[in-house]
Amino acid sequence: MQGLPFCDATVRNDARVTLFVPDQLDGSDPLEVLSRSMSPPHFPVRADELRGDWSFLSLSASTMEVEGFSVLVEEIPHKGGRTYGVRVSDGSSTVVYMTDHCPSALGPGPDGLGEYHQAALSLCEGADVLIHDAQLAREELEAETYFGHAAAENAVELARHANVAHVVLFHHKQGRVDDDLDALAGRFSEEPRVTVATQRTVLEL
Repeated sequence: MQGLPFCDATVRNDARVTLFVPDQLDGSDPLEVLSRSMSPPHFPVRADELRGDWSFLSLSASTMEVEGFSVLVEEIPHKGGRTYGVRVSDGSSTVVYMTDHCPSALGPGPDGLGEYHQAALSLCEGADVLIHDAQLAREELEAETYFGHAAAENAVELARHANVAHVVLFHHKQGRVDDDLDALAGRFSEEPRVTVATQRTVLEL
């Protein structure tokens, strides 16, 4: 949401964008949710002032067809608001996108990294790629889990549990530098394959 006004692909006069916002427990509509941060004095451009043709829709856990892709949406644990993981398939390749995932909200789980709950497992099962929140490292989890994020180790173990071939770690902690991210990637073995995301990374499936 914070990046919407800065996304080159969408902030154009000829853009056509459908934005799905998770159903809110308080019943707020999508534009109302976005306006909490995208409005003065916090930000000068309101959500309904973005360039192009925008539609704002509420989204619940569901399966749908979008632009020729099969999309599975499941609620995953997070602190402070409803968050969804998304599984996208074209019938031959499958990508799972899971950000702001806080599995420790359900307890420490079998290895202290958080529970491997059914929604996350079903989203990930057999996927080619899992793009997953890696805000924290294992040793930071106890002190910083209240931010609502996962440890990188949890993402990799989730992939192992669900037979995912490739994990892409993103949503990096703000203070990390390249050497930190290289060291993080070096913690993991070759199975599953682990990549630390960088801006403009392209994966071919």
